Amino acid sequence: MDASVRTRLSRDDRMEQTLEAAHLLFAERGYASVTMDEIAAAVGVTKPLLYNYFGNKEQLYIACMERAGDSLIQTIAGAVSETANPGDALGAGVRAFFSFLDTDRSAWAVLFDETLPHGGEVFDRVASYRGQIVDLVSASLLAQMPMRRREAAEVEVAALSTALLGAAEGLARWWLRTEAISAEEAAELL
Repeated sequence: MDASVRTRLSRDDRMEQTLEAAHLLFAERGYASVTMDEIAAAVGVTKPLLYNYFGNKEQLYIACMERAGDSLIQTIAGAVSETANPGDALGAGVRAFFSFLDTDRSAWAVLFDETLPHGGEVFDRVASYRGQIVDLVSASLLAQMPMRRREAAEVEVAALSTALLGAAEGLARWWLRTEAISAEEAAELL
């Protein structure tokens, strides 16, 4: 058989191949710097085929982001739910966050890409993932409070959870840039 003959992939397999290639390009160079032409070339398909599968660059990015975001949320939620003591849930979530970053840095780059345009569906999806993380943190903090105080504390806890996520994102950016400490040590700083 001629080595130059390509095997025809199913639609699902080709979409998976496209998502993997796009994910790596977006992670490496950022949303703003990647073109559909480059993704098509990386996959070995035509640009019209990409548009047929995903509609546009934004929708392709959203598909990449959903995979990364869902994986991050599942990782954090799993770690939080496995703790027997509500007081340990926040620490478990932070450790899971940094462990996830340590094992899948490209997912971080896709989810927290600083080149994303403000506004629009992509921006809204990123905000949704941040909101889910804030909700997980809030739930773990509220679980530590007596039931009678939870309702009154919800606003303050949501504000604190948002601040903690901001601190975690900032620390993660520093850690990924410097690698001066381990992921475990970074998690313990929070």
